[in-house]
Formats: sequence, structure tokens, C-alpha cells
Amino acid sequence: MASEATRPVVFTTSTPYPLPTQKFMIPVSWRRYQLSQLINKALSLEKPVPFDFLVRGEILRGSLAEWCAEKGVGEEETLEIEYIESVLPPQKFSSMPHEDWVSAVSCRVPRTFVTGSYDGSIRTFSYSRQLLQTVHIHEAPITSLCVLPSSESNDAHTVATASQDMTARLTTVQSTPDTRDPPSSKILASLHLHTAPVSSVSVNSSGSHLLTASWDTLIGVWSTSVPADDEISPDDLAPGRVSKRRRLTTKEKGSAEEGQVRRKAPVQVMKSHTARVTKAVFGGEGTAASRSAAYSCGLDSTVRTWDVESGVCLQTINASEKPMTDLALMPGGQTALAAATDRTVTAYDLRLSPTSSAPAVASMLHPSLPSCLTVPLSPLNTGAANASAHQFLSGAYDGAVRLWDLRSVKAPIASFKIAEGKVLSVDWAVLEQSGSGIAGVGGEGGLEVWKIGADSTPTPLEK
Repeated sequence: MASEATRPVVFTTSTPYPLPTQKFMIPVSWRRYQLSQLINKALSLEKPVPFDFLVRGEILRGSLAEWCAEKGVGEEETLEIEYIESVLPPQKFSSMPHEDWVSAVSCRVPRTFVTGSYDGSIRTFSYSRQLLQTVHIHEAPITSLCVLPSSESNDAHTVATASQDMTARLTTVQSTPDTRDPPSSKILASLHLHTAPVSSVSVNSSGSHLLTASWDTLIGVWSTSVPADDEISPDDLAPGRVSKRRRLTTKEKGSAEEGQVRRKAPVQVMKSHTARVTKAVFGGEGTAASRSAAYSCGLDSTVRTWDVESGVCLQTINASEKPMTDLALMPGGQTALAAATDRTVTAYDLRLSPTSSAPAVASMLHPSLPSCLTVPLSPLNTGAANASAHQFLSGAYDGAVRLWDLRSVKAPIASFKIAEGKVLSVDWAVLEQSGSGIAGVGGEGGLEVWKIGADSTPTPLEK
């Protein structure tokens, strides 16, 4: 309307739907819906695409006039507005009850969920909620698990688990719901170093090495190869005795039968934390330097950068009075997310020096302790693209899972609550090029499966 106040706006985007660079005069009463209609009409899209809008790093929740009044922006100032594809509200698909708490979950195996439980067992489920396999591995609660990537596309997968029994283990599992043969499993190796509960286990992108983090302040680096003979003797299992890999003599090997679980020693031990280490992860893809890097966090309120080959701590980010419970790397490996007991998730720019005035680039407040973090990853051997280089999920003790976008950290862009108790673990797998995917959420009530997506494309759960 000619009488309605307007203001100049320039639109930008990193989506596949860019507009030509130009200035628009937009009515200040417009909200997300009208702006989204404008983008769709300007691009002449055959199928409407809903968009959200970011103004100075904050999602536009009301009208342009309300935002400008709140921020004190002058009438003549040109606003730069970034538009992103809207995220539909998460949809719950199914739940898979367990006899005990689910403390670890992976969605990386195509059409399969892998869970780790406080009863020391891992379980595999099909997308149709069929329990495929239960494998008892540890005599204490499982704290973490990861699925090793493999160049072979078959039903056999190697799963690494960490436990409060002070060990980590490598186990092969098979998911064969469409054959007459029952699934089989085999514990391949037991990893011995730690003298306290092992809090996490993670694998590098090639599947050649693992990291274990423990309450004993140590981080172990392990090869995933299974040795023909034990690398340590039973006498070395006493606390403090395992320090490095060594080959046993024939006498020390004893009379182990073929197929016995092999005892592995670490290839490197990294020491620098002064309190419990809660998470350790490898660096992302890229240069040789990034592939040899690792990152960790702990209850000593630090995020540390490591050189894996030498075992040397290269850099320490100190966060006063922020004991950290979990760590994740954003796609690209330049930003680390750390959940802390002060009920925040903080994003740290790993490119900045720890002496920089602002290594923390954003902080996202939670109403309860954030217990777990995950970024969007593709299932093994599928080649699906990441949903977003800016988004991640956090689970918390209030039973809620929140979807965040680092371009707008004032509030989550979506959230949902599980049926029972605390969230203890979460994983997010991308199933479609559009970004549609699934989240597996573990907690006190078992496993729940939710759809997290940018559009209405059906997932395999719906087919």
C-alpha cells in the first residue's frame, strides 16, 4: 500500500535459491510469511519453498517494524537479511523401549539403529522397530559407542564401545533381517589402559584409529586393527601397569584358543587434563595436519587441541568454572561446541589463539544441564550431504532435544521433548540431499526416533 511505511532491504542466502543482488523496499509490517512469499515469487519457484529470515544473526520472529523498534534501527538504514530454508517441526516416528537406560546411540548404519545401554549390552534395531540383535559386551554400563566406517557395503559392522568397567571393546555385529540366518556377533578386542571409567570412544574418518577419554585424566590412541596375539599380558592389567604397546613372548601368550578376545595396548597416551576427560574426538577432513589433530574437553573447564602422533597438547582454551560434559566439531572442523555444567553450550573458534579476547563466539543457554551434542552426519556408504554447516542438536536433562543454528543463537529454531526422563544421548543422520534426516534419542525410557528435516520429503521410516 502506498501509505504504508517501507524500508530498504537487501537479501542474501547460502541456499540453492539465490536472488540477484538488488535493493527491495519492504513494508515494515511484513513478517516471515510475506517475506517468504516474496522470495518464492521473485524466483518463480514451481514448488513453494518455505524460508526463515536472519537479521543480524537472529531469526525474525515478528514484523520488521517490531524488530527495528526493539533494536533501535533507524528508518533509512538498509537491512541485510539472510534467508534460509525453514525447518519443519520435528515429528516423532517410533520408540523402542529398553530394559535399562540408553546412554549411547548411533544412526550411522543404513536402515539400522545401534544403542548402548546401562546393562552393558548393545542392540541393533531395524527402521521397522524390529530388534535384530542383543550383544552383551561389558559388565558395567556402556557410556559411549561409535560405528567404524568401512569401504565394504555389507551387513557386517564393527562397533567400538566404552564402559564404566574401565575398558573399551571392538565388536562385530551383523544386521540381516531379510535372510534366514540369524545375526551373528563377535567381540574382537578389549582395549586396556585406563584405571577409571571410560567416558567416551570415537573413531577417525578412515576408521583406522580410536580415541578413548577417561575419568583418570588420560586419553588413549588406539589402532583398530585386531592383533593376532595379545599385546599385553594379564599381569599388566593391574592399575598403572599399561604404558605402551609391546609384543608378548610365547611364554606370556599362554594357551589362548583361536577366537579369544585380544587384549590391545594403546599406540599413544595423551596427558594434560587435570580432571576427568569427558570427550575426545579427532579433527575433521582436510589437510594432513587436521587429520592428525584431536580435541578434548573435561571437568577441568578446558578444551584442548592435540597432535595425535606426538601426543603433545598444542593449545588449551580455558573457560573459568565451566566443567564440560560433551564436545562436538561443527562440519569443517573450525568450530568446537562444548556443553557445560553451567547449562550452556558454547561455540569456540579453533582458529583463534586461546589468548584471544574472544575464543568463544557464541553461547546458548539451556534451562537444564546439556548432556549430549551431535552434528548432522551421513550414514555410512551413502554419500548424503550434511544438512547444514550451521546446525546441531543438544540433549538435556530436562528431557528436551533442541535444534540450534549458529547464525541465530538467541533461541533454538526447533525443539521437542521425549516421553520419559533425561536425554542421555543423541545422534543425527542425514538421509536426503535436501537435509531431511532422523535423530535417534536415548534416555531413561529407551530409544525414540524423530524426523528432523528441511522439507516434507519422505524418509525410509515413512516408506
